[in-house]
Amino acid sequence: MLGEACERILGAPTRVVGASRTDAGVHARGQVASLRTASAIEPLALRRGLNALLPPSIRVLDARDAPDAFDARRSARGKRYAYLIDQGASADPFLRRYAWHVPWPLDSAAMRDALSRARGTRDFSAFCASAGRDRTPICTVRSTRVVVAGRDRLAILISADSFLHHMVRNLVGTLVEIGRGAERVEWMTRLLECRDRTLAGPTAPAQGLALVRVIYPGDTRLRLEE
Repeated sequence: MLGEACERILGAPTRVVGASRTDAGVHARGQVASLRTASAIEPLALRRGLNALLPPSIRVLDARDAPDAFDARRSARGKRYAYLIDQGASADPFLRRYAWHVPWPLDSAAMRDALSRARGTRDFSAFCASAGRDRTPICTVRSTRVVVAGRDRLAILISADSFLHHMVRNLVGTLVEIGRGAERVEWMTRLLECRDRTLAGPTAPAQGLALVRVIYPGDTRLRLEE
């Protein structure tokens, strides 16, 4: 869709490279894409033209010239995802498309402790869907947070150099099991050690997940929180 809009504006076949793929139902608030063109169009004019052609569900927030070697996917050094949980007694209809409704109480402190055990360079095989097992399961998780946002919202944020297929959603499903008391915090450590996906928690629904940031070298605005 974005590629077709670029071709209409630039008047030539255009290859658009996205920084990250997302599963059906997953959102992206900070997706980055790159393209090469011989057109002399100004970035601001390209942004305006794209937003005029794209559906309302997609907005280009910024456009700028990049170095010749820049590639949105290959130049990325990490990504940050956020998962939103709606803890209201009744599901909030305004969050239906953007959060997982979990109506039972969750121990956010236990979830925070468990998630912190995933920091560092580790084998995340226990949290990888079978469709993603054709690549190395080693990832470096740089930052984790569990944030209570008001009475009925819980956000889980994870930053890493790379992510396996369904990795965040599988981690969230496991954290919810810990948060509701079905498993103890130490379960996370055992799962990381055993590397067995069948022993971990369920896959959280797609709609609660959003790509919020793509991290590039030298971008001081994207400093990760420890």
